[in-house]
Amino acid sequence: QVQLVESGGGLVQTGGSLRLSCAASGRTFSSYAMGWFRQAPGKEREFVAHITWSGGTTHYGDSVKGRFTISRDNAKNTVYLQMNSLKPEDTAVYYCTAVKYYTSSYSNPLQYDYWGQGTQVTVSS
Repeated sequence: QVQLVESGGGLVQTGGSLRLSCAASGRTFSSYAMGWFRQAPGKEREFVAHITWSGGTTHYGDSVKGRFTISRDNAKNTVYLQMNSLKPEDTAVYYCTAVKYYTSSYSNPLQYDYWGQGTQVTVSS
């Protein structure tokens, strides 16, 4: 069982930056690939980023490539999402997710085993 707790959300102006953190419980954090998804009101959950258990490979959704960076610190059981050049369309609830070992379908939310409660990110224009 893995519990995920996100933090770092908030209100920021267009062009600003935020760093989200996701703290995971359990001693097997390094066995999990991690992801970030987001969901805006009235929209489907959208893939944002994914990182393998080792941190050696990352993937990003098209809308955030070049602006967001996912990273992890297995010693701290934490995954991060650095968000730069934020836009109003980035406004959403951001969710941290975990999947045991590996998934090739990293952009499919159904592939993930655990989810955090979400943290709100609001970008004002």
